[in-house]
Amino acid sequence: MNLYHIIAMSPQGQGEGGGMFSTLIMFALIILIFYFMILRPQQKRGKEREKMLNDVQKGDKIISVGGIHGTVIGLEDKSLLVQIADNVKVKLEKSAVSSVIRSSAGDVGKTS
Repeated sequence: MNLYHIIAMSPQGQGEGGGMFSTLIMFALIILIFYFMILRPQQKRGKEREKMLNDVQKGDKIISVGGIHGTVIGLEDKSLLVQIADNVKVKLEKSAVSSVIRSSAGDVGKTS
C-alpha cells in the first residue's frame, strides 16, 4: 500500500474542534507550569536581592561578586564606599554585592 491508500482509508470528518481544544489546554498547562516553576521563583529571588541591597547600612560586612570582602563605610544612592584594608577604600556599585553580613551593635565602628 502506498501513502495515498493509507490517507484514503483514514476516518473522515471526525470532530477536529476537539483536537484544537485539547491542544489549547496543553499549551495553557505548559505555560502555567513554566510560570510556577521558573518565572515566579525568579521574581521572588529578585525581590529578596533588591531588599537586601536597599537595607545595606554602614558597618555591614559585604562580599562582592568578584570575591572582595570589606566593610561598608559610606552609602550613596547606587554605590557603596567599602573599606577592604587599612587606608584602602573602594567604591562599588550596589549591584556588585553578592551577600551582606549584618554587623552587631558593637561592631559598627570596627573594621576587619
